[in-house]
Amino acid sequence: MNAGGAASDPTRTTGRLTTRLLASVAVVGAVLYVLIDIVLQLLPPHYSVISEAESNLAVGPYGWIMNLNFLARGVVTVCAVAALARFGPRSRLQRAGLALMLLAGASSAALAFLPTDVAAPDAPGLEPATPLGTAHLIVATVGFVAALAAFGLLTAWLRGSERLRAAYPAALLFTVIGAVGLAALGIAITTVPGVIGLAERLCLAGVLGWVIAVCAVVRRR
Repeated sequence: MNAGGAASDPTRTTGRLTTRLLASVAVVGAVLYVLIDIVLQLLPPHYSVISEAESNLAVGPYGWIMNLNFLARGVVTVCAVAALARFGPRSRLQRAGLALMLLAGASSAALAFLPTDVAAPDAPGLEPATPLGTAHLIVATVGFVAALAAFGLLTAWLRGSERLRAAYPAALLFTVIGAVGLAALGIAITTVPGVIGLAERLCLAGVLGWVIAVCAVVRRR
């Protein structure tokens, strides 16, 4: 019995190290995503953080950096999903949440290949003028909705997870922040387009905050 247990220890140790590595990549990647966003906001053509969508940062002389950032967010999501999948309880709630999270990550990565349409400075809003711009808006919307649906399911799952229950309070907080941001974005698009950028970034704060907070707990387990 002892020999068998000893023989399995290296496998368990490797599994823990892999999980911690995946969670660490997710945390660092999400933090870098935010920092890159901030730096790009300070570079020309100086898009407004209040009235213009984050995707506008991918248009201009430094747009390629934002496109790499979109791809990186996809990688961050895959790492977070892979880390969370290693924990129980294994349930439909967990599987559905992780599947939706992967959809959100794929949507983020796809944005790098779908240039957005930047509205005129005196007409802030989200009114695509090209097929690619329309596709960008649709994919971005799907990504946000999928992410928040995933976090809603996974937050409920975390509450019943013995090893990850400590992540539940922060997960719930960021899910609420993201949901408020998504609701505000919907209102801004239809009623107050001048604050679209602010509403979208509130939603992003919920999405990225959830990943950072939950994966920070995962890497300690």
